[in-house]
Amino acid sequence: MKGESCYYIIALPALGDLGTAPPLRPGQLLEHLMDSPGPRAPVEALFLFDDLLEREAFLAGELEEVHPLVLTRGQARNEAPLPAYLTSDAREMSGPLEVDALWDACFRHAAKVAHKYASRFLAGWVGHEVGLRNALATARARRLGLDESDYLVATDLAETDEDFTTLLSEWAAALTPLAGLRGLTTARWAWLAEHDAWFTFSDDELAAYAAKLILLHRWRRSAEAGEEGPVAEETSESSGSLERTAW
Repeated sequence: MKGESCYYIIALPALGDLGTAPPLRPGQLLEHLMDSPGPRAPVEALFLFDDLLEREAFLAGELEEVHPLVLTRGQARNEAPLPAYLTSDAREMSGPLEVDALWDACFRHAAKVAHKYASRFLAGWVGHEVGLRNALATARARRLGLDESDYLVATDLAETDEDFTTLLSEWAAALTPLAGLRGLTTARWAWLAEHDAWFTFSDDELAAYAAKLILLHRWRRSAEAGEEGPVAEETSESSGSLERTAW
């Protein structure tokens, strides 16, 4: 409902440019939308991707603790079964990496949420992110001498008109992993700026706000990692790092 979304939007603090301090935590945004399932569902679908990234990092020994927003702590630590909407689709995929099936299921879940709640923003975001993720996975697989087709997910959901050639070249030429990661984050921010439904006072504007908030926190985490050492998403040259590289 547009009137309801208007209230939720104007009650939120403004987001600054990429690199500025996030004005609130993602969990606070979910609490803000607690009583409104329409606006909340697309936001949760977006936050789920960060939960899965955190889960991967924890299982790889890169994090000592997890703080998921959509998954339970047990699910994020692989101590409890994942939600059925992830595992049911994942079981149907065949591939060398179980995590590929999980990312495939996560994208498909987000696409279903976008359809159910008529979120044009979320549908577009899925198409863009699938395309970018697969382009990066292809580039990394070729660098490692692997068959890139084994690492593609949800190809039917990808936005086919987007050209990532320039971005991939800049990413590959980055002098440090942190620089490469920040280049990807900057490109994602630019996409959001073009599709953020600003001043529509709709559920899509809330979803875009959530996507930008994720990137502000991701930039902050990369800055902190840069002070301490290499960035986890970019350091591993194993095939299992393809998904975290894309994110």
